[in-house]
Amino acid sequence: MKTDDLIASLSRDAAATGPDVHRRLALAFLAAAAAAGAVMLPTLGIRPDIAAASTGMLFPLKILAVATLAVGAMALVRAAARPEADLPRGVLVVPVVVLLVALGHEVATQVPANLSARMIGRYWGVCLIAIPLLGLIPLAAILGAMRAAAPRHAARAGALAGFAAGAIAATAYGLHCTDDSPLFVIVWYGTAIALLASLGALLGRRLLAW
Repeated sequence: MKTDDLIASLSRDAAATGPDVHRRLALAFLAAAAAAGAVMLPTLGIRPDIAAASTGMLFPLKILAVATLAVGAMALVRAAARPEADLPRGVLVVPVVVLLVALGHEVATQVPANLSARMIGRYWGVCLIAIPLLGLIPLAAILGAMRAAAPRHAARAGALAGFAAGAIAATAYGLHCTDDSPLFVIVWYGTAIALLASLGALLGRRLLAW
């Protein structure tokens, strides 16, 4: 059987089982969010000044950025799970715009000499450890749901699963983290999410290939 014929056959099978796959993914996303929160709360806890931070601009923008990143990443995972599907365009526009707004606020309100210190932050090491650890269970849940699908590119699908797991974990961690600078978020949250995406690609190549 030619590759195109095999893909067409898998596409027909995926179309027949599509609702079941989408249901599995939806449950996996809910489980991922619940797991990240359940691990974060008793181990790290919510930042003590969250009420005061919520009245400012940077903390709400940080949470909005990572939360909408998670939503966009989940849309990419849902598409990547189907062999015939193209990845949707524009699903990451909102988090990019939010981060640009936050960056504009940062540049406008901070002395240039302070920007490098704000990018490094106080707890970058905790960030690089906590987000990947918080994302392990979400990654397992999403990969488990994707095994019932037929992704055309196993490594890419795994990477997107890791991307989604990382964004979900970053949203949970963001409720604890007191480093609200968008520079910190881009550099350290981004690096932590990339680590999970890389792990997802490695696992996806082994678990999702057909």
